[in-house]
Amino acid sequence: MAYVITDECVSCGTCEAECPSEAISQGEDKYVIDADACVDCGTCADACPTEAIVAGE
Repeated sequence: MAYVITDECVSCGTCEAECPSEAISQGEDKYVIDADACVDCGTCADACPTEAIVAGE
């Protein structure tokens, strides 16, 4: 299941730069992950300084 970005996101952009599949982009009020492009590697979650990225259900 794809990772998701919670409301804890501060829009720092760290996750977008780290994503190997380019599945993360700036959304309206926080970054978002394209579930179809996400390869479920967890690199974004490891890089997030606010722990705003969690494994989807």
